[in-house]
Amino acid sequence: MLFLFDLDGTIIDSEVGIFAGIRHSMAAVGAEAPDHATMRSWIGPPLRVSFGEVLNGDVERVEAAVAAYTERFHEIGWSEHQVYEGIPEAIAALAARGDRLAVVTSKTRSHAERIIEHLPFGKAFDRVYAPGPESAHSEKAAMVAAALADFAHPEGDTFMIGDRRYDMEGAVANQVRGVGVLWGFGDRAELEQAGAWTIVEKPGDLLGLA
Repeated sequence: MLFLFDLDGTIIDSEVGIFAGIRHSMAAVGAEAPDHATMRSWIGPPLRVSFGEVLNGDVERVEAAVAAYTERFHEIGWSEHQVYEGIPEAIAALAARGDRLAVVTSKTRSHAERIIEHLPFGKAFDRVYAPGPESAHSEKAAMVAAALADFAHPEGDTFMIGDRRYDMEGAVANQVRGVGVLWGFGDRAELEQAGAWTIVEKPGDLLGLA
């Protein structure tokens, strides 16, 4: 089986670092940071999309905010996260039984690779699919498609694991099984509406999918 994992909200709880980065970025462009609920909704889609919504599409300010976020991320933000309880054990068990694992995330490639490189179980992932620094799109569907092609794996034997609708939509677009997780930033209603094949409550449940 091929398991494609989202990163933020699925493997790691990165809320503290992302929120701090957003506040820093908004201050850098002279804007007020959004409220807690709004910032939680930003975990998943690309930052350019989210910054654009509150900065009235001002491209110059959006790019300045992204630059400020990136600078802080490289200094400290990349380390401001916690691995969800049960994830290391689930990843180890999947790898031990011979399943193939990869990461499919909307986080910028350089950011994602740095985090995964420092995870104790990071080497369990064969590949990382993530957009370049210039991207303003989630591209989950395209990244799932790329993974299917690279691994030459049947759609019916592939799972996309994630906590937001973008993950489920990427799965549906490629006719793979979208598995929504409830320990992240989305909720059951969002995942079901996006077409989740099934929903799990804890990482250990992933072992029973195949």
